[in-house]
Amino acid sequence: MAGVTLAKLGAVAEQRWGLLTTAQAEEVGVSRKQLSRLTATGVLERVLQGVYRMPGSPELEHQTTYATWLALGGTGPRTSDGVAPVVAAGVTATLLHGIGDFLPDGLDFIVPARKSTRLPGVRLRVRKLTQDEVVPVEGVPTLTVERTIADLLEQHIDRSLVADTLRDAVLQGKLLSPRDLVAYLEPVAAARRLGDGISLAGDLVELSGVSPEGWAHG
Repeated sequence: MAGVTLAKLGAVAEQRWGLLTTAQAEEVGVSRKQLSRLTATGVLERVLQGVYRMPGSPELEHQTTYATWLALGGTGPRTSDGVAPVVAAGVTATLLHGIGDFLPDGLDFIVPARKSTRLPGVRLRVRKLTQDEVVPVEGVPTLTVERTIADLLEQHIDRSLVADTLRDAVLQGKLLSPRDLVAYLEPVAAARRLGDGISLAGDLVELSGVSPEGWAHG
């Protein structure tokens, strides 16, 4: 019987880094009581509240981010604009993209409507996003590099750190659209009275010491 239960859980977990949630387990007929029993006997590992790891699954670099995204309902229905219900943002997005030099003090996600969570160190921000602003990174819907850079400035992250993030993105070939960057920076520049998106992007490029491909036409 235990073998059948594990097979059911494994079929779910193999889709998402070897992890699964309590809700996903219940959908395939595995109760909370069974999950507790399997965890108590060491068959399953509890990663965080409501999220478990299957036996034999490797511990991944961004496992806490993955598990948190699952716990927040990241696999749920998309918005009317076709965007995932939970999107990695801010410093969390930079870590997934592999750019910048930040010491995270929590996890940052964008959701389409007000949502509460008891998970410690998790920040949820309500924003309406479009599909163009989001890209999957290692299976997690994440703000694009260009949108991430603008998002960092919106959160008053030090501009030199944002410029370092831009530099990494350029050197790694991950900043794909200077034009999009300018567009995303436009409202930030207006709100801070920093000119327009082009001038703010230009300041970041100058601070970064590198020039994105196509920047002259940005």
